[in-house]
Amino acid sequence: MRILIVLLFAFSSTSAFAKLKIPFGEREVLKKVYDLPDTDSFKVKEGQYFDLATLHKEYNIAWFLPLYITEEPRLVGYDGQADSYYDIPQDEIDAILASQKLNKASINKLSFYTRYGGKLVGLLILGLIIYGAIPSKKEKVEPKTV
Repeated sequence: MRILIVLLFAFSSTSAFAKLKIPFGEREVLKKVYDLPDTDSFKVKEGQYFDLATLHKEYNIAWFLPLYITEEPRLVGYDGQADSYYDIPQDEIDAILASQKLNKASINKLSFYTRYGGKLVGLLILGLIIYGAIPSKKEKVEPKTV
């Protein structure tokens, strides 16, 4: 038991946690939404073709808890091999969507978690922190003679 307590104190020192930094702030999120056919009309370079992706900006904590959207999603060209995107004019995007028989509204949207889930999880965490900070009432125990 003493070894467990010593190990607990050794690994929970403040110097170990001082190096741990949780990233937060605004970031661009690029998500592939449609795989275009590998034809010459969608060719970027020799052997590289682009697909359609959505690009939006969000303010998040630790890259997985999006709190709010700072820029609504828009469709861009996506090169998966280089993990980069290409700004394509809106009329060309519309032509690509028409040629592939795609509905713009159905592919240019954010998931429920990205839109609302981060807020719900953030409120839940905040509620648990507040609940843990409120002291609980201790029950009075009355002695009984046996």
